[in-house]
Amino acid sequence: MLGSLGLDPLAQAVYSAMLADPSVGVHELTERLGQDEDDIRGTLNSLVELALLRPSRERTGGLYPVPLVAGMQLLVRRQEEELAASRDAVAAGRAAEADREPAERLIGLDAVQVGLEQLASGAMVEVLSMVPGSTIHPAALKASESADDDLASRVRVRVLYHSTVRQDATTIAYGRWMAERGSEVRLSPSVTRRLLIVDGKTAVVPIKPNETSVGALCVREPGLIDQLTALFELIWTDAVPLGMPSASESGAGLSPTDRHLLRLLADGLTDDVAAKRLGISARTVRRIMADLMDRLGAESRFEAGVEAARRGWL
Repeated sequence: MLGSLGLDPLAQAVYSAMLADPSVGVHELTERLGQDEDDIRGTLNSLVELALLRPSRERTGGLYPVPLVAGMQLLVRRQEEELAASRDAVAAGRAAEADREPAERLIGLDAVQVGLEQLASGAMVEVLSMVPGSTIHPAALKASESADDDLASRVRVRVLYHSTVRQDATTIAYGRWMAERGSEVRLSPSVTRRLLIVDGKTAVVPIKPNETSVGALCVREPGLIDQLTALFELIWTDAVPLGMPSASESGAGLSPTDRHLLRLLADGLTDDVAAKRLGISARTVRRIMADLMDRLGAESRFEAGVEAARRGWL
């Protein structure tokens, strides 16, 4: 277990021996472990640097080990700090590269995948994503799972899907899975193009919108990034959070006349009578009703009444 946290076999043996007997000295360790004295002393110094061994207040020149659980926590924290430092170095390298190269062509699906993974691993603040289409292949979702999980644990993630994914149980389930991990997911009919924006500095768009297999263009021009971000925010503002009913489902946008007409017709009134009650012409009643039936996806007025009641419009 300690080996997976960065301790070599000798360091593990020395630390374990001192956990078992804190008073053991260099000579005893040399004999017990069958190692050269210089190697033992070097290992003790390394364990002190890792804070797994500390100077003893009771024995002058002696050392004592921190408890195993505390030691493991120290090693985990050290690995996390090293990983963060490496990530910062990679991000700095990419930033320097971006200053030299404002755009990069990623040709082919493999190159695009590698490019997206590199961008995601270096994200520091926020990742914005637009995913068009009514469904996403399960294999693609599975391949993205690990990266999406890591990303959501580090930065803010906002994802826009096309509204039609409501009909795809697999994609919706994946969206809920992301939301459980902290990502924000919304649906909109305006999501017609694929887009990824990382930290407000880099954007990835398809070279050919309708042929994603051709490749992608990775751009870093501030003016272009600003325009693409503004587009994302515009769509995001009007999008519906995953799990919330769409505007058509909730009845948003229904006028008082629409609602009143639905109630009158549900009560069995004819077009002419409903028109008189509303103070409009029968022709207008028929036009409004045709629009409502279209919104409800109904082929008859009876079906429209049933669907309107189901959605709570009445």
